[in-house]
Amino acid sequence: MTVIYVDTLFLLNAVIDYLLLLAAARLAGEPLRRWRFALGAALGGLYAVAIFLPGFQFLSALPWRLVSAGLMMLVSYGGSGRLLRQGLLFVALTCAFGGGVVAIGLMGGSGLALGGGVFYSSLDLKMVLLSAAVCYGALTLVFRRIGRHSAASGELVEARLTLMGRSVRLTALVDTGNTLTDPVSGRPAMVAEGESVRDLFPKDRQPASRDLLDPAGGLTRLGTGEWRSRFRLLPYRAVGVERGLLLAVRADSLELDGQGRGPVLVALSPTAVSDGGGYRALIGPG
Repeated sequence: MTVIYVDTLFLLNAVIDYLLLLAAARLAGEPLRRWRFALGAALGGLYAVAIFLPGFQFLSALPWRLVSAGLMMLVSYGGSGRLLRQGLLFVALTCAFGGGVVAIGLMGGSGLALGGGVFYSSLDLKMVLLSAAVCYGALTLVFRRIGRHSAASGELVEARLTLMGRSVRLTALVDTGNTLTDPVSGRPAMVAEGESVRDLFPKDRQPASRDLLDPAGGLTRLGTGEWRSRFRLLPYRAVGVERGLLLAVRADSLELDGQGRGPVLVALSPTAVSDGGGYRALIGPG
């Protein structure tokens, strides 16, 4: 008979849920709100404990599992414009992880098992923590390989933009092939998906899709009053585009992986900048 300890059950599921929530956010190219992931993972750990308590076995039924997963995703990803995408990735990763556990069990492995929709183990707490550390290390190596593969000439960084007291976080690709610069300062300019930086602006100044598709019209509509010095048009050249224009805004500050880089000109792209959704912005080196 397998003996299940409450502390081990909670910690094991919380750690696994945290890694899965983190992995889904990384794959979706979303900011890593680790404290929110920790809260969501704690909910998952509490749910895992609850279904083994006397009188609460009904929580292992499919509807309650869906409710638990939905609460975890709302706590972890709530407010994101890609909530559905991250949720689907989380579910897919959970299914893949669970399938791997079942496969190991069929091959005669022991230690980690899946039952009632949660993971449990007969290992002691130290072994669970060691296993979690190994999983986290392996996950980190995998993401580094993904980053090098998807950005052969650059790297993925966590960016934080601030404009007049408002701020947003997004994943950016530092790309040596991106030579777009601010004509005034000569510093590298950032290209960000317009949708990903909407929270930088008050409602009456949020660039709509029509403003991004018609930069000149967007400048006329938005660049008035105190915002006159904020918005501008940024010329660019790309494959198939000899002379293009992007609506741009001058942000007060940019942080890359927590390091301040000062003010930056942010060009607002009307389309996605990443085919796979792994990042939401581009910036040149330096």
